[in-house]
Amino acid sequence: MKKDGFWHRAFDLYYDGFRSMTLGKVLWAVILIKLFIIFVVLKLFFFPNFLKENAEEGRESEYVAEELINRVEELKD
Repeated sequence: MKKDGFWHRAFDLYYDGFRSMTLGKVLWAVILIKLFIIFVVLKLFFFPNFLKENAEEGRESEYVAEELINRVEELKD
């Protein structure tokens, strides 16, 4: 296998960099925990599935179209 290719050199660069990190590992852990909180926890508690609650199953696109039309008509008035 060719060991001087771009992908091999890039992998070696990151592998050596992460292996020799001390503080960086803690910072990456903090970043991953924050991303988990942002995308999982906040989604569960603050962003409910609005379409599932208000539209009939299988007719979500019709509900969205009706809402868009109604809101545009309200803005015109």
